[in-house]
Amino acid sequence: MPLRPSILKVIAYFDLFSYPVSPEEISFFLDREAPIPALASELETLVAEKCLFRLGPFYSLQNDPSLADRRIKGNRHADELLLIADKISRFLYQFPYVRGVGISGSLSKHYADEDADIDYFVITRSNRLWIARTLMHLFKKWSFIRGRQHWYCMNYFIDEDALEIEEKNIFTATELITLLPACGNGGLVKFFDANDWVTSFLPHYKHRRSVVPPNPPARFWKRTMEHLLNGRTGDRLDDFFRRLTTRRWNKKEERGALDGKGHRMSLKTDKHCSRPNPEMLQRRILDHYNNKLKEMGLTPSSGN
Repeated sequence: MPLRPSILKVIAYFDLFSYPVSPEEISFFLDREAPIPALASELETLVAEKCLFRLGPFYSLQNDPSLADRRIKGNRHADELLLIADKISRFLYQFPYVRGVGISGSLSKHYADEDADIDYFVITRSNRLWIARTLMHLFKKWSFIRGRQHWYCMNYFIDEDALEIEEKNIFTATELITLLPACGNGGLVKFFDANDWVTSFLPHYKHRRSVVPPNPPARFWKRTMEHLLNGRTGDRLDDFFRRLTTRRWNKKEERGALDGKGHRMSLKTDKHCSRPNPEMLQRRILDHYNNKLKEMGLTPSSGN
């Protein structure tokens, strides 16, 4: 199969974020595995034909050298935030019923602009997601006092009964292949295994590192809270927090509430998950991506 369409699809995706990519990243995100010499040769041809532009060590659809400078600056800031995120992940793991913590969002792709958040992906014990989420978000209220709320964006929760991601498309595949494991190696390994469908979009998923360093010992309050809430009281409390949060977010959506960055607020909730509504950011990115592919004469991305 020709390698050119695969290369252009990768660069077109990251062009949505004005993010030039390196040859190693292009290889990593290709929809099929390809020899490095063949990839390098095709990149040279695409540059010669002015289908792509070389910006230092990166490639882009845009002939704008400032994009490379912006990227390098964002990579350096990401190095700083990743150190903070690693420490916070170990702290978040100590909340009751948390079984895995991963770093997601732009930071998982080694990029952070000046006002970047630190986003976390959280796996909880089965049927205790809403207790864990509520306790973690109560703590986040305190982080506003210190002006550190952007370091604690726990925006995607699933429990051990819902490890397979429902939406299967290039957006979710990219998020999963770049998710950085931080704490909870058992829960995260099960999660990566449950989403092996990503390999059909990004074959390098099968090579990704899914084991993280040993977990820190569970602290006394985590063990105690889990012991106290393991019975019917915990079941009822989990259901109560789910209903309470769902009502609150429904009201936010009805009035068109916006977050601090001016984006529409929306949350999809059920017993086993709490996550951003895919009809918002995810659908918007996929629509832009497919429109760009059509403009380039390429086949739109499949998936739901």
